[in-house]
Amino acid sequence: MSTATPSALFVCVHNAGRSQMAAAFLTNLAGDRVEVRSAGSAPAGSVNPAVVEAMNEVGIDISAETPKVLTVEAVQASDVVITMGCGDACPYFPGKRYLDWKLEDPAGRGVEAVRPIRDEIQRRIRALVAELLPGGEASGA
Repeated sequence: MSTATPSALFVCVHNAGRSQMAAAFLTNLAGDRVEVRSAGSAPAGSVNPAVVEAMNEVGIDISAETPKVLTVEAVQASDVVITMGCGDACPYFPGKRYLDWKLEDPAGRGVEAVRPIRDEIQRRIRALVAELLPGGEASGA
């Protein structure tokens, strides 16, 4: 049995919405079976309040999270890098697995607009858990 824990890095421009939701869902569903990181190419000062509210609606509290700057080290340390609209600002390393999730940006939008983005991210995270942990069941929401 392999002792390596798979790792995922979620990247968006501000690390205040999409990447925060994705990281929270993966942490919630996979627990400590996956190492989870999130970062932004131009991090905001805080997580989008509508995103915090939308995640609270599904029982996940991200109110204590803070946007983090994207580093080369975070990319190098991750098995899969999932970008969400950061474009050319995301560093590229040969041999890394990259996924680009085209998702609407929740910046400046209310919780009503964030809910469908949240739900799509949750759907994609469930599929990612199935890929990263073959035969493993999601443990959370």
